[in-house]
Amino acid sequence: MSTIGKNIKKLRQENGISQDKLSKLADISLNTVVKIELDQNPNPTLETIQKLAKALDVSLDDLIR
Repeated sequence: MSTIGKNIKKLRQENGISQDKLSKLADISLNTVVKIELDQNPNPTLETIQKLAKALDVSLDDLIR
């Protein structure tokens, strides 16, 4: 699993947010969230990562470390 996918899943679960809710908060498709978390999309676009970071209220660094 990619670091980004693991971090997104961990942060999402810590905040008690479902994949569906995160997709709506980040204004991206549920399928995209699922694929990133499952490492089926290990290289999401910078725009997608920025949207996810904002939705999770974390910095980009928090997602890529």
